[in-house]
Amino acid sequence: MLSGAFMVAGALLSLAAGIGVVRFPDVLSRMHAATKPQILGLLLILIGVGLRLRTGAEVATLVLVGVFQLATAPVAAQMVGRAAYRSGRHRPDLLVVDELADAAPTTPDS
Repeated sequence: MLSGAFMVAGALLSLAAGIGVVRFPDVLSRMHAATKPQILGLLLILIGVGLRLRTGAEVATLVLVGVFQLATAPVAAQMVGRAAYRSGRHRPDLLVVDELADAAPTTPDS
């Protein structure tokens, strides 16, 4: 019962992440939707599967999957955001603070 609840909650968060990726207006906003709810959703699904399986090797594998996702998703999002900003594929009107305005050129030629 508890594992099912974790898996349903994780699936709903992953669905919310997918909807956010489709609905948000620019790359930088989509990055937010593609990382935070997706990672939390995946972790909830892994916890649900771990509660269902309850064997040492399988739970260790699930923990490794979760750790690698926690380590790689923020780095990938940072790189995507940096590439989008540097190539000018963002909407400056949606930025509250633009800390890179003086540091990085935003034209595709640079």
